[in-house]
Amino acid sequence: RERRRGKLVQFSRARLKTQYEQRGRSDYEIRQTRDVLNPHALTIGFARRFATYKRATLLLSDPERLYKLLNDPVRPVQIILAGKAHPKDDAGKELIQRIVQFAAREEVRKSIVFIEDYEMSVARAMVQGVDIWLNTPRRPMEASGTSGMKILANGGLNCSIPDGWWAEVTEPGVGWSIGKGEDYADPNEQDRLESLALYDLLEKEIVPLFYDRSAGDVPRAWISRIKNSMKTLCPVFSTNRMVGEYSEKFYFPATARFQKMQANDLKQAKELVAWKQSIGRKWSQVKVLETKTDRAEVKESAQETDGVESVTVGELLKIRSSIFLGEIYPSDVTVQVIHGLLDSNHNIVDYSVDELKLFDLKAGIASYEGEIPCTKSGQQGFSVRVVPFHPDAALPQELSLISWES
Repeated sequence: RERRRGKLVQFSRARLKTQYEQRGRSDYEIRQTRDVLNPHALTIGFARRFATYKRATLLLSDPERLYKLLNDPVRPVQIILAGKAHPKDDAGKELIQRIVQFAAREEVRKSIVFIEDYEMSVARAMVQGVDIWLNTPRRPMEASGTSGMKILANGGLNCSIPDGWWAEVTEPGVGWSIGKGEDYADPNEQDRLESLALYDLLEKEIVPLFYDRSAGDVPRAWISRIKNSMKTLCPVFSTNRMVGEYSEKFYFPATARFQKMQANDLKQAKELVAWKQSIGRKWSQVKVLETKTDRAEVKESAQETDGVESVTVGELLKIRSSIFLGEIYPSDVTVQVIHGLLDSNHNIVDYSVDELKLFDLKAGIASYEGEIPCTKSGQQGFSVRVVPFHPDAALPQELSLISWES
């Protein structure tokens, strides 16, 4: 880790020197690039597309507090930033200008470097050399944040807003989360509070842990966290796992389906197309006529209050629903019950889906039944729906039809 950080410092100095030469800076300023950064200081990396929601300047929100971190004579911190803005993203370009102007200040010029022309060689040097990978998107706008995953195998640690992939990390001791995933109505207040949380993490946890050295100048607690991060997160958040999972869930089944549809002069493919066309013409006939409940296990504690049925946790609520299918066969549909907690607007949230089973069919009216396990307290709701079914169809992607209980 020490050698990799040293190589990153040399790489950054060389890139900064080239940047200064290309801008026509003075010989004195070009010579100053020789002493930027410290190969032994805690190094924070931030490199990505400079979109405004990624908040590249969040760490600059309190300059005085940042000066103290960067210029601490005993426990110094340094920051390397890199990235590009979209050519039409003027706001993103302004973020880069602010960072470049801040990094040019005499008080911090040795401790903050912005590397231009972000590309693979820059990314490689940074993910291998930084100690902390900083990720500060405004929740919930981060799609993934894969750059933080690259840090794992290189022994760096993540300090991130719990968004994207980092929102899935629940194990303690593998990095640091900025806040706890709170939602804010005011983005400016969100920026203010999360910048304070970031400074607190740096001052009270990250910097002290990095500089807590034992005999031989070894940060044993820091190394322990690196090992914990690598062994816990690398097997899960990696391209190897992703490709294996995609292959098993999607690529292999898709290949088998293609071969099946192609066989016998596209026989099954033609039958599937005919089925989809037939179902599409007849689907308007499908209607959920009536749904009734009857507790599978009646208990004395159950009661009805203001027209709302009360069920004790642990009971099973029996569902029976009558579906008019018209010309559609029961084998061509699946009847489901959606159930879960209700929010203040009586919308079902945090729901589960269970299938109902056919037990009677008369004159185009199919009767289905099933049970809802009552596992949580609180106001619950359910609704019955009908969707198409065919063993060879990729549903609902190929046929987005649905009939809900009204």
